[in-house]
Amino acid sequence: MTTLTADVVICGAGIAGISTAYHLAVRRGVKDVILVDERPPLSLTSDKSTECYRNWWPGPEDAMVSLMNRSIDILEELAHESNNVFHLNRRGYLFVTADPARIPDFERAAEEPCSLGAGPLRVHAGQPGAPVYIPAPAQGFEGLPTGADLILDPVLIHKHFPFLSERVVAALHVRRCGWMSAQQLGMYMLERAREHGVRLLCARVEGVNVSNGQVRAVRLSSEAGSQVISTDNFVNGAGPFVKQVGEMVGVDLPVFCELHGKIAFNDYLGVVSRNAPLFLWSDPQTLPWSDEERALLAESEETQWLLDPFPSGPHGHPEGGPESHIQLTLWTYDIQTVEPVWPLPVFAPHYAEVVLRGLSRMIPGLRAYFDRPPRPVVDGGYYTKTRENRPLIGPLPVEGAYIIGALSGFGIMAGCGSGELLASHLTGSDLPPYAPWFVLERYEDPAYQSLLEDWDDSGQL
Repeated sequence: MTTLTADVVICGAGIAGISTAYHLAVRRGVKDVILVDERPPLSLTSDKSTECYRNWWPGPEDAMVSLMNRSIDILEELAHESNNVFHLNRRGYLFVTADPARIPDFERAAEEPCSLGAGPLRVHAGQPGAPVYIPAPAQGFEGLPTGADLILDPVLIHKHFPFLSERVVAALHVRRCGWMSAQQLGMYMLERAREHGVRLLCARVEGVNVSNGQVRAVRLSSEAGSQVISTDNFVNGAGPFVKQVGEMVGVDLPVFCELHGKIAFNDYLGVVSRNAPLFLWSDPQTLPWSDEERALLAESEETQWLLDPFPSGPHGHPEGGPESHIQLTLWTYDIQTVEPVWPLPVFAPHYAEVVLRGLSRMIPGLRAYFDRPPRPVVDGGYYTKTRENRPLIGPLPVEGAYIIGALSGFGIMAGCGSGELLASHLTGSDLPPYAPWFVLERYEDPAYQSLLEDWDDSGQL
């Protein structure tokens, strides 16, 4: 058995662990950081995302908007210094409805994040004196509006988004949003961290030695044998396995996992513009089936559910450059708590067709694929969540133990800000005003417990 020493040991080389290592070594000057993972970096969940980001979050307070704004600030800093090696864009998110009765809902949904710091709201109703709508370019992120554009003028909607259904009556274009290459972002931060002394070990964390309430060492196993790292600081950044790793320091973390899938398919007919923003259908629906298909589906208990009402939320965006035809799509209509396992389980065989048909309400041109659908590639990962869908970032009730986790479906967008926040906790630096909203101790606060009773919007898409 070999013995090493480190100032900080981080369990998990996903985007959360890598960002923490980057901020400790590159921006805080911590000299001796070891990053441990039994898998290649970014290979469990971080590379399974849709790679998007947004500062568009509900309340009841401004903590999530503030964290995301800070995280996007750092993304833009890294894009500048790397010559945008990870292809950050700001095309935005486009929420659309075909139900005139939902326009007041759109107005309320727009006002809340804007009031919390997401930026100004501009309303385009086709009236004299309305603000000028500024389209988002396909590439780049500088010099563009923040906040949101609520477009109530159908002529304006279909001028800029001609692939949408003619039934669409309102579109909310949220602006400080877009996507990037998550793999290249993570590898850029990892390379910078290693230049500043971070060591990456391919090993499994088997346990954490705690003595008198203080972290003392981390035990590892690998093909090369057993190792012990003597350290006073241990960071649990284990993604879907944060709960199991939390048990190693005697802490029961209030988290659970959901399995979410995403689909990549070849839009060989060019139905969706390659310059489109992320698009999301905000109306509940039943799936469009022919009479013959409905009769066939109704015959079996295993398929009858495909005739039931579905919630809102199918969404997607173009993937790749102008020569690509790939669309990424997903829909979180079936959410169940699961135990995380690796390799991932097989996704339901109907998932790709359900998403395609759900999106066809918003984008009728996709119906051309019903009879001859392109062969989809389905993968995904776990959303690790707290009940209110807020992350856990900060110290644990064992001296020297820390958590960066429960980044449920927003790890890529929140990773930079979350890593910076945890590095501030660990090094005793000044904390931002939003820090208390993400520590584990929040659940011991009676005021927070009362707030949880009325929590009605998780912000999950």
